[in-house]
Amino acid sequence: MFPTIGDLFSYIFHVNVKVNLQTFGTCMALAFAGAYVVFVSEFKRKEQDGTISGIQIKAAGKPVEVIVNAGIGFLIGYKVVAIVLALIQGQEPVSLLFSLRGNWIAGSALALVWGIWAWVSYKESTATFIHPYQLMPYIVFMVAVWGFLGAKLFDAAEHFQELIYNPVTVLFSRSGFTYYGGLIFGALTYLYIGYRHKIKLIHMADIGSPGMMLAYGIGRIGCQLSGDGDWGIVNRHIKPDWIPQWAWAYTYPHNAIDAGVFKQGYFELPLGVYPTPLYEAVLCILLFAFMWGIRKRLRTPGVMFFLYLILNGIERYYIELIRITPKYTIFQLSQAQIIALVFMAGGVAGFVWLTGRSYFSSTKQIP
Repeated sequence: MFPTIGDLFSYIFHVNVKVNLQTFGTCMALAFAGAYVVFVSEFKRKEQDGTISGIQIKAAGKPVEVIVNAGIGFLIGYKVVAIVLALIQGQEPVSLLFSLRGNWIAGSALALVWGIWAWVSYKESTATFIHPYQLMPYIVFMVAVWGFLGAKLFDAAEHFQELIYNPVTVLFSRSGFTYYGGLIFGALTYLYIGYRHKIKLIHMADIGSPGMMLAYGIGRIGCQLSGDGDWGIVNRHIKPDWIPQWAWAYTYPHNAIDAGVFKQGYFELPLGVYPTPLYEAVLCILLFAFMWGIRKRLRTPGVMFFLYLILNGIERYYIELIRITPKYTIFQLSQAQIIALVFMAGGVAGFVWLTGRSYFSSTKQIP
C-alpha cells in the first residue's frame, strides 16, 4: 500500500520520490475540496431558482467578528506554514498537525492581516449583502475545526481515566479519533451556520446531501490506498476470471497500521480479505453521480436529504456484512449497521411525512 504520497508516486512513475505527506490525509483534503465544489454549486442553483435568497449581514459594531477572523488567520498561519516547512525539510507533518507546535511569526502576521481586513470591511458599511455560497470558506473551516474537536472529545470521553492523568497526551495525540463524534459536531456546526443566517434547515440538508456522499467516497479511496485497517473479512470464495485479484481478495502489503505478518521490511495480511474501502468508494461515487443527475428534478424540499439517508444506510448496512467490525451480542449487528438502520428508518419516515403533508395540503384546497 501507499502510506505516503511519495510511496504512491514512486509506484506509479517508478522513480524514488520522498514526500512524507500522508495518503489518507491527502484524500481527506481532496474529499473536503470535492464537497466544497458540490456545495457551492448547489448553493448557487438553489439561490437561482428562488429556494434560498441572499443574506444581509450587519457589519458595523461587531468587534467579535474581527476577533474571530483574526483567530482564524492565526490558526491557518500557525499550522499551515509550519506544515509546509516540515514537508520541504522532509519531516513528518502529521505529528506536527496534532501538536501545539507551529509558526508563531506566520500566525501572528496572518492574524494581523485578517483582523485589519475585517475591521476595515465592517467600518466601511453598516450592512453587507452576500450570496449563500460565499459562506462556504467559513463553513468548511468551522466544520473542520468542530469536527476535529468532536472526534477528539468523544475519544477522550471513552478514555476518561487517561484524560485525568495525562490530558495533554490524550487531547493532542495524532491517534484517537471517533468518527461519529466528528460527524455529529460537523453536521451540527453546518446546520447552525445555516440557521444563524436564516436558511431553512431542510434546504441546508438538501444542499449538503450530494456533497456528503461524494466526500465519503473520496475518503474511502484514502482508506484503500493507505491500508488503514478498514478492510473486510477473509474472502474464501473462488475468484471469477473477470475480476482482478486486488479487487476480489487483497492482502494489503505495506499497510499503514503494520497489520499482518512481517515480510522483508513490510507487513502484509496472511490471507486475502475483501477490499471493502474500494467497494465503498466505487458505490458512493456512483450514488453521488445518481443524486447529482436527478437533483434538478426533485422539487420538494427534503426529498434529496431523505433519499441520502436511505441510500447511505443501505450501502453501509450491507457492506458491514463482509467487514471485520465487531457485532453486538444481542442484535448480532455492528454499531454501523444499527446507525444505518436508523438512517434508513429516518429516510422512510421522512418520505411518509412528505407524502402526508402533500395529501393534507391538497385536501384543504378542495372546495
